[in-house]
This record gives sequence, structure tokens and C-alpha cells, in this order.
Amino acid sequence: MKIIIHGGFFSESHTDADTKKAKQDAMERIVKQAYAYLENHTAQETVVYAVSLLEDDPLFNAGIGSQIQSDGKIRMSAAVMDGATMKMSGVINIEEVKNPVKVAELLLPYEDRILGGEGATAFARKNGHEPFSTEIKQRRKEYKEKLKSNGLGTVGCVALDNKGNLAVATSTGGKGFEMVGRISDSATVAGNYANAYCAVSCTGVGEDIVSNATATKIVTRVTDGMSLKDAFSKTFDEMKPYDGFCGAIAIDHDGNIYHDDSHPTMVYAGYNGKNLDMFR
Repeated sequence: MKIIIHGGFFSESHTDADTKKAKQDAMERIVKQAYAYLENHTAQETVVYAVSLLEDDPLFNAGIGSQIQSDGKIRMSAAVMDGATMKMSGVINIEEVKNPVKVAELLLPYEDRILGGEGATAFARKNGHEPFSTEIKQRRKEYKEKLKSNGLGTVGCVALDNKGNLAVATSTGGKGFEMVGRISDSATVAGNYANAYCAVSCTGVGEDIVSNATATKIVTRVTDGMSLKDAFSKTFDEMKPYDGFCGAIAIDHDGNIYHDDSHPTMVYAGYNGKNLDMFR
């Protein structure tokens, strides 16, 4: 069993030492809590659980603490993909929901598995997700000042369970001040993808990640026999011509964990029940 999570990027110019330490502590707590959950649950159940914990923590830009868009509203996106069934479900630009990733999970059994905007919000209400404001004072202050503190935020989790199944979930509160209707990479196969061989979750600038089809490329290359490290290297090299801003975490079917970021400020934590691998 293996698990790795990410909490987006730090902004070196805006993240103070206390906030950075608080995020690192939260990552350690959440990855260990999620690993304990993985011991008795599937990979798919665990990635949703882990991402929901990240959504519940206002230190991260997903769920509570999400960024505010240019019209003053918060719209979030999330997705989950089960590597065993090859089914992906997601919500795009959903509003006033505490845990977008849990709404995404509810869509897995449906034929129509990715919903956006009003349809996603209506589905959440129909399935018991009551209106919940994810706005915090800090985000409103940033919005009023037209500042972007805390960098580029998306959260994600990749897990390998005791049956060898892989799964991934990703959630984002957006980049802040974006145009209404803008779609992030998090609920697309560019930012969130898994099969029986590999699972990948991305964070960074959604447009850069989509332009490179990052998660899909890494998974496809591992499926075709490339090592996880080499798949990352080749895929990240392909973003260099346009200086793509991306970070990614992954696990392959052999239990290898890997991560990389093109602008090294991504925060992540990996855990195998004994050793904690943590950075930034």
C-alpha cells in the first residue's frame, strides 16, 4: 500500500514561515490519516477521503478556502478516477458545496459522469449536499485587494491499495480572479488520470497542464513500458518550450512513487506506513 498527496504550490514571496510550517504539518497529519484509512478501504475510497480532508482545511485552495473569481463568486472543480474500472467522474465550477470531491464520487455510477455549473450544483443539492459557503476572510481580503496570496492551489491524492488497485482524486478552488466560465484542468484527464498501471494528479496553471495533456501522457507512457521517472522527465520536458507551470504526483502498479514540479515550490507528502517522504 502506498499513498501520496499534494497541496498545490507555495508562493515564496507571499507565504510566511508560520503558514508554510502549518501547511507542512497539515500534510503530514492528512497523509498519515489517509494511510490508516487505506488499510481498510479501497484506493478509490481513500483518494476521495484524503482529498476531502484537504478540502476541509482552509490552508489549502480547495473546498474551504477556495479562491474567489472575478465576479466575486467561488466556483470549484474536482474529479476522481478509479484505475481498476477506468471510470472518471467530476464536477466543474460547482458552487457552495463543502466537498466537491464527494459530489464527484457520487457521479461514478452514472452514465453522465462529468457535470458543470448549475447542473453540478443542482446534482449536489439533490443528493443531500446542503448550501455551504467555502469563503474565508483571507480570500475576501485578497479579492478586494486584487492580490493572489499562497500561490497556485490544487489538492490531490494518489493511492495504491492492498489489492493492487490505483486511484486518483483532485480538487481545486481555482486560480483566483479568473474569467467567469474558466475551466481548470482538475476535472479533465490532463490533470487527473489513472488506469491499472499508473495514477497521476496535477497542480499548477491549468492551461499549461491541459496544453501538455500532462497526466494522460505520464500514465500512457508508463502503460507502454516506460519507467515512472522517465515518463515524468519526457512529459515535463515537453512543457519547457512555453515554460509550463506544473507539479504532479504519481504511483505506478509496482508501488513506485514519483513527483516533480517545473517551478519547485510544490508541497507534497508520501507515506508507506513506515517512512514519510515530505518536501517543502
